[in-house]
Amino acid sequence: MTGALDMTGFGIRMAGAFLVLIGLFATGIAPVAAAPPSQSKDPVGIDISWPQCDKMNTLPLGQAFAIVGVNGGLANNNNPCFAAQIEWAKTKTTGTGNHPAQPQVSLYVNTANPGHEGSWWPWSNVYKDVVVPPDRYGECGPEFEGATRGPVNLACSFVYGYVRAYEDATIRGVTDPGSYFWWLDVETGNSWQAGEPNSTALNRATLEGMVDYFKTITTNHKTADLKPAGVGIYSTSNQWGTIAGAVPSSSPLTGLPSWLAGARTLRGAKSNCSLPGLTPGSRVTLTQYVSAGLDYDYICPSK
Repeated sequence: MTGALDMTGFGIRMAGAFLVLIGLFATGIAPVAAAPPSQSKDPVGIDISWPQCDKMNTLPLGQAFAIVGVNGGLANNNNPCFAAQIEWAKTKTTGTGNHPAQPQVSLYVNTANPGHEGSWWPWSNVYKDVVVPPDRYGECGPEFEGATRGPVNLACSFVYGYVRAYEDATIRGVTDPGSYFWWLDVETGNSWQAGEPNSTALNRATLEGMVDYFKTITTNHKTADLKPAGVGIYSTSNQWGTIAGAVPSSSPLTGLPSWLAGARTLRGAKSNCSLPGLTPGSRVTLTQYVSAGLDYDYICPSK
């Protein structure tokens, strides 16, 4: 099927449950459903997307914050109930009060580098009405005269990521995109370059393109509740290492906030706050855990 390799496979909505099961099977422990989180003073939120489209009337109420997915399971499509979910996030969560960084509502996007197996691949630094700056890796150009796509190299991988972020911000129903914090969902269930010596560099270039675009629209901006807008990374250390490898200090990925998946309880999520961030200089600011079939998120204490 055309564009099938743009599919995220699991998506952030399924990531928590998947990661939990992997860990449980590896240790021989049977999975046990956790009870829903209690209404406590812990700074707990929830993240939702297209798998919850038919569960809007049963979502828990009164969480501190929400993170809403803008894609419908692919890096190049829309969450069909994004409008309803963003409205739910704004009206049914309580806000994080005096917490200095965590907004009441944030967004996340699917990511991938499918190369020529995807439904679209760039052949220049120009896409519709956007011109992608060639500063980082140079110009993306066609492989030969008359070609309709460029090579799977650093320059074109960067353009691919930049364009995907541009579309996430401009054609998926997001109003005032510069006023949000955006998380990049980076998982091995997505389509990534693999098997070549430069595969992780190509994948990093795509993510760098996304970061560069999101920084252009969020730098020096605030969210609706006056928290810093910006961009961060959602993953686990193993998946991140497989996809992106070692991140050099010169990369725009360096120092971005980290949101870690993998816990099965609030206690585990709290413990994961002490883990290293995903990139050099990064701090873990959120951790995710699974409870009663939903993904919940804990705000790590400031260090």
